[in-house]
Amino acid sequence: MTRVIIETGDQAIAERIGVMMQNEVYLLRKTAQNVRARIRDFEEKYGLSKTMGLLYGKVDDMKLIEWEGELETLARLEKKLAAFEDVRVEIE
Repeated sequence: MTRVIIETGDQAIAERIGVMMQNEVYLLRKTAQNVRARIRDFEEKYGLSKTMGLLYGKVDDMKLIEWEGELETLARLEKKLAAFEDVRVEIE
């Protein structure tokens, strides 16, 4: 767990920091949801394949590159989201 301690006497600043953290988590979740939908659409259209080699020759190379990029993007988003969800902000 990551713990962030902020010392401030200004309640407005404390509230704003809380809102900023919530917004970041919301945006990461929403973006991950959109990427998952694009991955799902690809897999429904072309068939799910755990091995990229099985799709070569059946799917346009640019579509495969796009799909691989979406999978990588999703992995990065999920890592960031897990990190943000693990943060505990204490305002003193």
